[in-house]
Amino acid sequence: MDKIVNGASLQPLSGGPPKQIVLLLHGFGSSGTDLISLAPHWRHSLPDALFLAPHAPQRCGFGAGYQWWPLSDISPQSLSAGAERAAPAIDAFIDRKLKQYALTEADLAIVGFSQGTMMALHIGLRRRRQVAAIVGYSGMLTSVVDLRHEEAARPPVLLVHGSEDEVVPVAALHDAESRLKRLGITVSTHVSHGIGHSVDPVGLRLGRDFICNAFGIAA
Repeated sequence: MDKIVNGASLQPLSGGPPKQIVLLLHGFGSSGTDLISLAPHWRHSLPDALFLAPHAPQRCGFGAGYQWWPLSDISPQSLSAGAERAAPAIDAFIDRKLKQYALTEADLAIVGFSQGTMMALHIGLRRRRQVAAIVGYSGMLTSVVDLRHEEAARPPVLLVHGSEDEVVPVAALHDAESRLKRLGITVSTHVSHGIGHSVDPVGLRLGRDFICNAFGIAA
């Protein structure tokens, strides 16, 4: 199994021990150093949160970025298999961090961008204990076949997507919303009009407020 050994982080603004963890999962060809840039927009509303943005274990075949798995094949079957292979490394990372800070899944929010959203949804919907929230930017949902049993976790999910996304079409948001709702999962969505494969200020604000609400914190 691949192991996550590095990445970027931002300690709680309060200066005390973490009371929550916000896990940030980057997209294909990117890195934790890139996605940790979300944290400064949120940490004033989440002063006790530790922000963790690990690098995926695999290097991309080009550039200096990382990948959770290769994206040479983007068929539904390949995406589902790729997320399944990548999951153990992230689950092990989560287990280590929750144990390190004596926290539980109720203190964990998982945020993803693009391929990281695929992983956030895959991981967050399959933890044995329910996480506080999942936020997915500009991504898509892989298989949910194994989530149809009554015992599956059903954390609240926020999906945000640009209407002009040239990498992952906005139709992926509507597909994910429909499939998740059929599983009984509470899903909130927002389409940022005129925005491409990125996160705009409105999306940042919505993500912050969603996580704060999940943790019972006034934004």
